[in-house]
Amino acid sequence: MHLYKLLNIAPCKTHRSVMIKRKPIKMRSTYSGIAIIGALTLIAVTGCNPLNKMNKKHGIVKYTLDPNPLELHGDSVAISVSGRYPAKFFHKKAVANVKPVMVDMNGNIVKEFENIKLIGEAAEGEGTKIMKTGGSFSVSNKVPYEAAMENVKLEVRVTAGFKTKTKEFDPVALGNGTVTTPLWVQSDEMPILGKDKFTKVSPRSITAELNYDIQSSYVKPAELKQDDIKAVEAFIEKGITYEYTWKSVEITSYASPDGETALNDNLAGDRANTASRAITSLFSKKKVKATDDWFKKSPKGEDWMGFKSKMEASSIADKDMILRILGMYSDDTKREEEIKNLAATYRVIAEEILPPLRRSVIKINAEEEAKTDDELKQLVKENPSELTAEEILYTATLYNDLNEKLEVYKACAQVHADDWRGHNNVGYVLVLQNKVLEAKAHFEKADKASAGEKVAMNNMGAVTRLMGDREGAAEYYEKAKGAGSEVNYNIGILNIMDGNYEDAVSNMGSFNTFNSALAKALNGSTEDAINTLEASEAKANAEGYYLKAIIGARTSNEEMLLQNLKAAIEKDDTLKAKAKSDAEFLNYRESQAFTTLLGM
Repeated sequence: MHLYKLLNIAPCKTHRSVMIKRKPIKMRSTYSGIAIIGALTLIAVTGCNPLNKMNKKHGIVKYTLDPNPLELHGDSVAISVSGRYPAKFFHKKAVANVKPVMVDMNGNIVKEFENIKLIGEAAEGEGTKIMKTGGSFSVSNKVPYEAAMENVKLEVRVTAGFKTKTKEFDPVALGNGTVTTPLWVQSDEMPILGKDKFTKVSPRSITAELNYDIQSSYVKPAELKQDDIKAVEAFIEKGITYEYTWKSVEITSYASPDGETALNDNLAGDRANTASRAITSLFSKKKVKATDDWFKKSPKGEDWMGFKSKMEASSIADKDMILRILGMYSDDTKREEEIKNLAATYRVIAEEILPPLRRSVIKINAEEEAKTDDELKQLVKENPSELTAEEILYTATLYNDLNEKLEVYKACAQVHADDWRGHNNVGYVLVLQNKVLEAKAHFEKADKASAGEKVAMNNMGAVTRLMGDREGAAEYYEKAKGAGSEVNYNIGILNIMDGNYEDAVSNMGSFNTFNSALAKALNGSTEDAINTLEASEAKANAEGYYLKAIIGARTSNEEMLLQNLKAAIEKDDTLKAKAKSDAEFLNYRESQAFTTLLGM
């Protein structure tokens, strides 16, 4: 007999509460009476609480997690949870707070996500309505990543209410773990060296002028005592010391445009000859025989362009008018006549503008054979001040040891402090030695020596990122664009850290590095990632093998996974623990071969 009939009661239709009929109940015994009262109490407590039924059926609710497992992108984890409730599940006056949570392997909550409030169709308050016919919800969150989020389980926890009653439903599993593969990005930023321009044969040259009196080609002794001629003598002497190869002597001679054209043409030629003899004499004094084939004479005649240039640069009040007047005449004879008239009128023209135009410009060209590598090494150590910046920078390339390179670059920075490359290259070596803070100070000196130098901007970006400032690094890299492909590679590292994998692949271009392979794997280009890894130095190290194991898991290639994971652990046994909790291998945690390899 049904309990309701036995107790002479009827269930209420709405809330399943119990109503006792008025007909008296005849008790057979004290024990029976107690039992009946207990049953009544039980029915009153449980039968009228719809939350119990909802909890009992909670397992049939379909919850969906996307992505599953969760994935680290940039510094955060995005989670999207949706739920679908069947018809007649949600009581019309019930309310429920639905909360996705992360729990560790011991069931402790690691992270709680945004609460979703659901209400039945007749319930009061705000929230997503779930009708008698069923309903659904969807919510998306993004939270900062924490290390504890890697090896977790995701659950839906529901606290429901009906009138004054509340109940926590049994948790429903959503998924497992967070993929943290982007954290494998390596700090292999590429600094850039300031390149030398050293050549085995270096051109050497010097320029001087000989000035003449009007309508004369005679080289006055006073001219040979001028500073520029003394510099020529010193140049010849140095050429003897350093065994220059003398290549040519270029002589370009002019006359001022205040005489007859034919006379001036001849005068310019005569001046070239007298200048040639004067230079030959200078060589002879140093016991160097200057041969005729050295000399290349170019008599130019009247120097109209020189006259115009000096007039424009002068402070003569009527210079614009004078130039317009001269511009009116295309005939050289007429212009010469006007020049004579002007020179008579304007003494400053005769005394300041015309005399410097009566000249021979001399340029001596030679070549110097570079010092031998051994000579350069010795001088850098003993007397670097005798070397040019190019010679010192080149000498650094003769060493493989970073400490020896560093000492050479320090010498360059000290002797040629105004050359940004010495400071920059000191910083370059310090970056390779992982002395980031020291390197930054030298890159700042390079920037001071040559403000905005793109190479220095790239290197400042690299150390800024290594010091943890990604935004600051990005600003430097923007200024460095054009300095080389290294800039784009460094930007690619930022792209990986920011979760922009397609941009990272593009920026890293043809570089074959672990990071480049990682970017391709994260972007879904697994075959390209393998090819890049195999062409990189990482192909046989622990990180390279582990990444190949991840690619094996992503491509459902268990043999590839196991083979490379085994090799990775042999190189670094700490990776065994990493693999046990790595969400990349979730689908293989039931595999006997996988669990045997990891000793699970």
